[in-house]
Amino acid sequence: MKSSLKSKRCCNTVERPPKTWLGRSTFLGLPLFTAMALSLFGCSHRQPAKDTASQAESKAAQREARKAAQTRENTARQELEQILPPSKNLYLGIRDKDAYGNPFLVVHPETITLTIIFPDQNPNGFGTGGLLRPVNARRQQIEVRLADLPKALASLPAEVWPYGRVVAVEESPAAPRAERVAIRRNVEATIQVLNDLGVVVDEWTGAKGSLLR
Repeated sequence: MKSSLKSKRCCNTVERPPKTWLGRSTFLGLPLFTAMALSLFGCSHRQPAKDTASQAESKAAQREARKAAQTRENTARQELEQILPPSKNLYLGIRDKDAYGNPFLVVHPETITLTIIFPDQNPNGFGTGGLLRPVNARRQQIEVRLADLPKALASLPAEVWPYGRVVAVEESPAAPRAERVAIRRNVEATIQVLNDLGVVVDEWTGAKGSLLR
């Protein structure tokens, strides 16, 4: 009888697994993991707001810059309108760059060389262009950025526009082949600015300055 009870008691006894720290570590790790997840979520949630504000400020600055550039261009256009329209019979036949009397632009990858020739002030024409008053002494060159071109042209006196409101444009002839693409882009941008200013473009090409008609 005792042996049967003992065997029954042994059969009903459930062996418990040994205690480990797994449950405790899991219990402690869950809140920590949750806190880290919330922290990361909070950071990722706040970041777009910062990016949005930065993008908004950048777009606002770009709008202000475009507005300022448009204002400068409008002012320059009004001043250039005081120059008479171009007369083709005065410049179509010119094939020598040194003989070109109007503003001449040589376009580089990032800048533009603006060349102007002041007229000879000798009223009787004696020695015009000779040793006493050579053309080089009356020629001036300045380097300008495309953004400053409208202001530079508008500031020129009327006497450097003998052909009217027309400007010669040439790609830099001394630039290496590697810069040709950048120069051409700058040429196209320069022509666009001149068109917006109401200035006729006289584009020059070729090593000898042959005109592109």
